[in-house]
Amino acid sequence: MFRDMRRRKQLVPGNECRAILRSEKRGVLSVIGDDGYPYGVPINFYYDEDENILYFHCARQGHKTDAIQNCDKVSFTTWNHGSRKEGDWAFYVTSVIVMGKAELVDDPDVIYEKTHKLAEKYYPPDEDIEAEWEKFGKNVQIIAVHIQHMTGKLVHEK
Repeated sequence: MFRDMRRRKQLVPGNECRAILRSEKRGVLSVIGDDGYPYGVPINFYYDEDENILYFHCARQGHKTDAIQNCDKVSFTTWNHGSRKEGDWAFYVTSVIVMGKAELVDDPDVIYEKTHKLAEKYYPPDEDIEAEWEKFGKNVQIIAVHIQHMTGKLVHEK
């Protein structure tokens, strides 16, 4: 169902992919949008490694939620900051591409829990998280992406 990576020498093992999903803060979620056009949007995310699920938050209405209701197949891409070897001007960057099925979460307890996990990744003070939840929590939509396929690739940007 999913293609193997063509440039196998650049393939990154699953444990490195999961480490990038745990540590990176942003990526691009791609859905099949209006009239079949792809729609990719930069987005914050939280990776629950135990569940092997990516979580995102958004408004309850909008392009992403409409697209997911029409087709649950999505793609998500993130990448690390890269590094350079001494004497080399070009970066070595590792990207991770996830394919999966998205679900609009409707369980209030899961929405609360995953919103807080997301917030802890970006806004460490707990008091701030709870204050934001009190203001905006009723409008939050959580999207869960159940990972079906994941590949990582190391690229020398030369």
